[in-house]
Amino acid sequence: MTTLTPRHAHPDVAGAASVGTASAVTAAGAIALETAHAAHNYHPLEVVVASGDGAWVTDVDGRRYLDCLAAYSAVNFGHSNPVLLDAARAQLGRITLTSRAFYNDQLGSFVTALAELCGKDMVLPMNTGAEAVESGIKVARAWGYRVKGVAADQANIIVAAGNFHGRTTTIISFSDDESARSGFGPFTPGFRIVPFGDAAALEAAIDENTVAVLLEPIQGEAGIIVPPADYLPSVREITQRHNVLFIADEIQSGLGRTGATFACDLVGVVPDLYLLGKALGGGIVPVSAVVGNADILGVLKPGEHGSTFGGNPLAAAVGLAVVQMLATGEYQERARDLGTRLHTGLTELIGHGVVGLRGAGLWAGIDIDPKLAPGRAVCEALMARGVLAKDTHGSTIRLAPPIVVSAEDVDWAVEQLRIVLEELSAH
Repeated sequence: MTTLTPRHAHPDVAGAASVGTASAVTAAGAIALETAHAAHNYHPLEVVVASGDGAWVTDVDGRRYLDCLAAYSAVNFGHSNPVLLDAARAQLGRITLTSRAFYNDQLGSFVTALAELCGKDMVLPMNTGAEAVESGIKVARAWGYRVKGVAADQANIIVAAGNFHGRTTTIISFSDDESARSGFGPFTPGFRIVPFGDAAALEAAIDENTVAVLLEPIQGEAGIIVPPADYLPSVREITQRHNVLFIADEIQSGLGRTGATFACDLVGVVPDLYLLGKALGGGIVPVSAVVGNADILGVLKPGEHGSTFGGNPLAAAVGLAVVQMLATGEYQERARDLGTRLHTGLTELIGHGVVGLRGAGLWAGIDIDPKLAPGRAVCEALMARGVLAKDTHGSTIRLAPPIVVSAEDVDWAVEQLRIVLEELSAH
């Protein structure tokens, strides 16, 4: 296991090995237990996180790391955010779950605030991002049959190549990632895949049975792929003209990450449905939602869709606190400003081990020269220097620190990447 030593620590946290109280669990022991008894559906970096504060996490040995993954944007507001913890603690002492067989005193305030943040009037609360996507698919099909008049069981939905919307059976049916698909068929029909960023191809795939277009405004798992500036506006115009719903999966890109409330805002586009998750739960509880207007979400009738935990009081209390934080605009502005700083620093590495760079706000996809090392090796080297990041698709790595990260920490993370690339080049 590679670990951070004091000489590699951030200048502000030198001697970090002694920070806090080390866990009674050893790193080797934790890794052995997880490897033996947890299904091997992930390949984690060998760091055992025990606590977190803001943009930093601490391992079981007391060593600190700058978290530049933020749990795939689920921790946009930082670890142990005091506002969110206070909201959770207050609700924990009252009631946490009622099911939606009854009303609770938190859900109404949450869905009202979230609808207002989105400029819509109705919210379908769920738990995970994949549940939000599955729910959006069901809503789109029901709308197609009940409002548009598509013949029974003939609805189709257009999606983009390179997409990542989750790993449920239905969702992997329209993935082109063989690691997610292979060995899990038969697959669910009713989806058409077109190239991401190609509005003409998207329009050509529409027919009388098309009910929706489902897209990530910026593709996250694919490597932070940003489409041409005119793409989403073209998709919005095409879908309106053909009476087709535009569903924006903002589960990773939304809620402040890109320097706007939603990535769609960056190009002035408003979809019919937003799919939200990850950061909506503040890194505390899983919270997701489908948000739209009543003429679409209103197609659902009692008994047709549900979730025991969806809309529970604890989730609603935390979700409301998240929405109230976003309503100030402070986090969006911070992600814009620090994102400019991050991308400026990373741009200087192009030609010095970096061969490509994409992103928006505090979200960057960095293509490492494959001659140097695969992305996994780069992330392991960064971990040794106190930066936690995640690779994807070969030699691409992603940086997405919590929005509460400091400007100095952003600069420091870029500097650690520069050092790692120099060391790899020297070999």
